[in-house]
Amino acid sequence: MTTAEITTLHEEVRTLARERGAVILAHNYQVPEVQDVADYVGDSLGLSRQAAATDAEAIVFCGVHFMAETAKILSPEKTVLIPDLDAGCSLAASITAEQLRTWKAENPGAIVVSYVNTTAEVKAESDYCCTSGNAKAVIDAIPRDQEILFLPDMYLGLWLEKVTGRKLNIWMGECHVHAGIKPADIERWQQSDPEAEFMVHPECGCASQAMAFGNERTHILSTEGMIDFSKQSPKERFLVATEIGIIHRLKKEAPGKVFEPVNKNASCRFMKMITLEKTRDALRDWKFEVEVDPGIAERARGAIERMVALG
Repeated sequence: MTTAEITTLHEEVRTLARERGAVILAHNYQVPEVQDVADYVGDSLGLSRQAAATDAEAIVFCGVHFMAETAKILSPEKTVLIPDLDAGCSLAASITAEQLRTWKAENPGAIVVSYVNTTAEVKAESDYCCTSGNAKAVIDAIPRDQEILFLPDMYLGLWLEKVTGRKLNIWMGECHVHAGIKPADIERWQQSDPEAEFMVHPECGCASQAMAFGNERTHILSTEGMIDFSKQSPKERFLVATEIGIIHRLKKEAPGKVFEPVNKNASCRFMKMITLEKTRDALRDWKFEVEVDPGIAERARGAIERMVALG
């Protein structure tokens, strides 16, 4: 689209949102023109907090399906729309509620900590939810002698073992985008750009490797942590190991600084299914509404609220 076409659509979306009493939430991995029309852009934890706190009658969730489900669970009286129902998540799809029930039966008495990248049904079987931004705080809040089942991201789980000193029982799931960012990507950039700071998401296939902790230039951060760190750092160059959608917001939040993805192919096709046109259509045609079974929502709410409360 041309700049003029984007501007026209932005105006149309904002007008529809006002008329409909809707707030637009967008994840950091959304395409730039969707981020730019949103009322709030953030990571999973920030979006969850906004969904719980908003006074708007409706939420248009520009993200993937589990995020919209989480918003609906936290605000059951509100209408939650997602611009594309097929915007799923490879990580969330790596474990089902039935698989989790079997795993729990094999480990009686264990505490279940589920990453927010899971379905509502899986959250309903969990004791705690967490995001990459507060996963360490969640693990630290659980007594050290308590067995923990952590799911579904194995790389985040391995990183948590390192930073908490705990032994976790980890589900072997992965995000196809983050798993594709390899230690070789980091090593290549370390050699070619020795002055840059490295910001690495803990879901990455390289985050739990010893090299990720081997020098003062490497920082394991959530997406929101990357925003905060880059704004505060005196450095001018940053190499980013996460989904490339974050680059747009980094450049907006820290103008004048240079951000390069360590892997330019690290793009989530599910996140990119949400477009500006689809966001407009969702508001105009009042589609697609996200529903969660009330019984499942009630069981999942406690785990999500613990996540939000721990910060």
